[in-house]
Amino acid sequence: MNKLFTRICMLFIMALVVLALPLRAYATDSDDNGDTDERTYADEPGDSDSGSDLASPNIGNRVTIELNDGNGSINGALQIVLILTGISLLPFLLLTLTSFTRIIIVLHFTRQALNTQTAPPNMVLIGIAVFLTIYIMSPTFTSIYNDAIVPMNNGTITSAEALDKGIQPLREYMYPQTEVKDVSVFMNIAGEGENWTGEPDDVPLQVLIPAYVLSELRTAFIIGFLIYIPFLIIDMVVSSVLMSMGMMMLPPTTISMPFKILLFVLADGWNLIIVNLVRTFY
Repeated sequence: MNKLFTRICMLFIMALVVLALPLRAYATDSDDNGDTDERTYADEPGDSDSGSDLASPNIGNRVTIELNDGNGSINGALQIVLILTGISLLPFLLLTLTSFTRIIIVLHFTRQALNTQTAPPNMVLIGIAVFLTIYIMSPTFTSIYNDAIVPMNNGTITSAEALDKGIQPLREYMYPQTEVKDVSVFMNIAGEGENWTGEPDDVPLQVLIPAYVLSELRTAFIIGFLIYIPFLIIDMVVSSVLMSMGMMMLPPTTISMPFKILLFVLADGWNLIIVNLVRTFY
């Protein structure tokens, strides 16, 4: 409910910003005589009869948009709209294009294996996952900033070139983490499996992203299963002891949880899990 209210407020603010902008429309003065009451096309509209007509389109019927007389800067209000739009898409990009998914799932499995219910709380787990994601993705983010954002701000490359250069570091990160069988499945679904040579550059981004997410889920659940094994053994031992003592009414998890925590602390569990989890990305 809070998220819905926040999004509604953001949309309302964006609408106020757009309505506050001064919007003006001017007619075209094709003969440079100061008269703007004439029609905005230079020639009568009609169908093209030959290739030469297509090569020389009616310029008067075009709409051209320039940013601050062509110098590439964006109006402040429009920048706010773009920033708010980017912020709204940021959670989806964080979940799908980074290491966040694997980290948060493994941390959740760890808490479930310990059977501590809400310790650590969800906010703590999310905070740990976010900062670990920043640590792991920092080389990728640095490459995006140096190769795409800085040249675009300097005007040496266009926005389209900046988009291509910004996606490339993400592709270089995602492809090694993605299993080939997942890429092959989505390539076949997209109807491009026969044309794929196995090279990373031949994989479209719309195929690489779902394949990467699927591989991340599989890897996270495998790691979670391995984490569960020692704690499952403790549960089995405690259950057997209680059964042999005739204490069948006593929940085994109540007795096994202190032993799980003791084992986890003595083995320096958080260091083992987090350090080895980070190493899976290298």
